[in-house]
Amino acid sequence: MVKHIVLFKVKEGENVAEVVKIAEAALLPLVGKIEGLKSAEIKQTFAGMDIALYCELESKEAMAFYADHPLHTEAKSKFFHLLSDRIAADYEV
Repeated sequence: MVKHIVLFKVKEGENVAEVVKIAEAALLPLVGKIEGLKSAEIKQTFAGMDIALYCELESKEAMAFYADHPLHTEAKSKFFHLLSDRIAADYEV
């Protein structure tokens, strides 16, 4: 299994809670639609970056499939323009 963690910083002037709602609406429905994506959650943070995304995927191959999947690309287009920074980390368990 692969755990995928992404932290986002929202652009100055944007409402973090609203961006979380947009990101949730875009990304959470991908579970069950993209093969290998087992779970996902998005939360507003209380320290550091503004938003945390946590996903579990079946394998490194599933992670690569998810990363380039057209539904994932479309989902990112709905909120990436509201972000100023992003950092990701993936690890296998």
